[in-house]
Amino acid sequence: MHAFSDSTTATPTAVPVPPSLSLPMIEAAFPRQLHPYWPQLQEKTRAWLLEKRLMPADKVEEYADGLCYTDLMAGYYIGAPDEVLQAIADYSAWFFVWDDRHDRDIVHRRPAAWRRLRGLLHVALDSPEDHLHHADPLVAGFADSVTRLYSFLPDSWNSRFARHFHAVIEAYDQEFHNRIEGMIPTVEDYLELRRLTFAHAIWTDLLEPSAGMELPDSVRQHPAFRRAALLSQEFAAWYNDLCSFPKEIAGDEVHNLGISLITHKGLTLEETVTEVRRRVEDCVSDFLVAEREALQFADLLADGTLWGTQLAAAVRACVGNMRNWFSSVYWFHHESGRYRVDSWDDRSTPPYVNNEAAGEK
Repeated sequence: MHAFSDSTTATPTAVPVPPSLSLPMIEAAFPRQLHPYWPQLQEKTRAWLLEKRLMPADKVEEYADGLCYTDLMAGYYIGAPDEVLQAIADYSAWFFVWDDRHDRDIVHRRPAAWRRLRGLLHVALDSPEDHLHHADPLVAGFADSVTRLYSFLPDSWNSRFARHFHAVIEAYDQEFHNRIEGMIPTVEDYLELRRLTFAHAIWTDLLEPSAGMELPDSVRQHPAFRRAALLSQEFAAWYNDLCSFPKEIAGDEVHNLGISLITHKGLTLEETVTEVRRRVEDCVSDFLVAEREALQFADLLADGTLWGTQLAAAVRACVGNMRNWFSSVYWFHHESGRYRVDSWDDRSTPPYVNNEAAGEK
């Protein structure tokens, strides 16, 4: 089928959505929004990738816009101040490049290069200003984006973000070893690890600078808020698994919900696609319930005081952007060249990566 996505390209086009990936509920009940800063965002993130040498100039020229990394963030963090959205978009673009480096280190069997990078990222996360001019562009780019993210909210938020991303780095290390050793995690282990490799907590943390306020622990840990946040992230991770299934099978991946289901539950390929799709659809319907409860919670916070009014508004902004994540993720997977495996010369080697990335050759 085809669906009009209100594409962010100059001329909106019909984006083909295969029936197995089509979610009519998203298309009907989750209208797509786009931050008005998006055109500048795309231009500046493209320039940032060049400035920080995170992608070769020819790759940036040919692929950066088509990968739609800025579209994804501009569809999620609606209402964020322009400088906050720019920092988030650059960090997100860095994250994708890091993911590609991690993949190439695995494919080319470069454990020493990965260990070195892993250690440097841990250190740079705690002292980014000291790594702004590091020789490895991936470390310097990370330090630059993190320094900017740390400038918006108090140190308590920065410490939480760092704690959450340290865990992401370690999860990537676990994935590295799983893939090198051909270890396919059980479904339960995979779901736990996926919450870290997808960085559920990070994208949820970034809702707060977008809303202009660090939320108190009592709000972030409230069951209604936590459930809505988790469902938005689970949807994204599992829909990503559904869409990237062909790419990851071609690349001898071991980290995909579908691959774990086939290996450990004995499902056929057809049964696996049906099961992953069921989980994705359940996230959507369950979110609609959680969203109502989270907004009711926001109403209770509006107790007539200035603080209560501001806090309730921030919670509503965060919950609204949790909703935006569904449509942004959905259309990203059908617009981005990151998932067009059938158009690649080599289905196991994305054309937008530097296949001779820094590290052991």
